[in-house]
Amino acid sequence: MERVYEFLKKAGTYYLATVEGDQPRVRPFGTVDIFEGKLYIQTGKSKEVSHQIAANPKVEICAFHDGKWIRITGTLARDDRREAKAHMLDNYPELQSMYSPDDNNTEVLYFEHATAVISSFTEAPILVNFTE
Repeated sequence: MERVYEFLKKAGTYYLATVEGDQPRVRPFGTVDIFEGKLYIQTGKSKEVSHQIAANPKVEICAFHDGKWIRITGTLARDDRREAKAHMLDNYPELQSMYSPDDNNTEVLYFEHATAVISSFTEAPILVNFTE
């Protein structure tokens, strides 16, 4: 999982795909964290992406960096604990003007089950499985 985290940190921006009804939805994200051995992302509960994940927690992430790309397929679970939210926001102080671990909007989600594949045109794919 550390390799997946490092790839996403270096890429800076990744794209999160969700489903709304029968329509795929994709948007850029940048938050990623490891807390208590789990890979986390962050959003706001008021956003459509949060509602989409609540309705269908199966997601996919894609990012590109240095001639390689990663695809992470898995299921997200919400962690409402203050400690998880604070850990994320401590690592992204620029978000602290919009989010707080004590507000009713900040949402952190972790992958319960996931598979990541790091690919390139010149090397064999690297498969990383991780679960809760």
